[in-house]
Amino acid sequence: MRHPRVLDREQEAVVLAVRRSLVVLSVRLIESDSLVLHSFDYGETSRIVRIATRDAGVLSVIARGARRPKSPFGAAIDLFTSGVAHVRAHPSRDLHTLAGFDTTRSRSELAGSLARFTAASAIAELCLRFGREDDSGRVHDSATAVLDAIGAAEPHDVPALALAGAWRVVADLGFAPALDQCASCHADLPEHVPLTFDHRAGGALCANCARNGGRGRQLPAEARATLRQWLADAESALDDPAARRAHQRLLREFLEEHLGDGRPLRAFLTWEAQGASRTEVTA
Repeated sequence: MRHPRVLDREQEAVVLAVRRSLVVLSVRLIESDSLVLHSFDYGETSRIVRIATRDAGVLSVIARGARRPKSPFGAAIDLFTSGVAHVRAHPSRDLHTLAGFDTTRSRSELAGSLARFTAASAIAELCLRFGREDDSGRVHDSATAVLDAIGAAEPHDVPALALAGAWRVVADLGFAPALDQCASCHADLPEHVPLTFDHRAGGALCANCARNGGRGRQLPAEARATLRQWLADAESALDDPAARRAHQRLLREFLEEHLGDGRPLRAFLTWEAQGASRTEVTA
């Protein structure tokens, strides 16, 4: 019978050093343009940060010591900040290590009005819930574009810009709604008539499919034209408060259907409520 080999202290130290070196070798170093989507305190001195990166998709990272008075992170990882993230990515973990963050844009203007902040928060929530690792940078590029547009806009123009940007993020992630062909039978849809928008089917339905079990909301011809323009990266104003609320609700319900995890989109609900209260005040 063979007995297991007993290592002496020197041999144990060598084995431990080899194991540690293998762990170090397995860590992937990422340096990528990034956008801070969310952050929260962790422990006494650190923060957990969710970032959308151009080269590795949406990542969760820990910024160790970020809350210490002399932390090199400082305001670099504030919400909506863009910069170059230096990440040590661990292949077997969901939480990686943020080694550094070089800020290129802070976007403090998004906190300058409630309209901008709630809209930007809804965009961030969309990216967090839909975004995944290795998304080829689509979330990063789409989100930074819409946040820049929101930051430069007058408050009354923000809802339309945010809605347009949100639908483009959805399209970039492969979830664009069907607007020209029936989402069920793929027949060409008629122009200039109201249609049924079925969230589960993924878009507008022809009259026949709507009669045979289709369910959803009525989509007026004007609203369909607006969605088309937004998805084509064209501007389309929303001056009617009721139409604005209807578009916000349509987008949120579409996202809730395709996320399918049962959790409410809290930032979207807040954005809708803020828009409704603003309408009541200005009416």
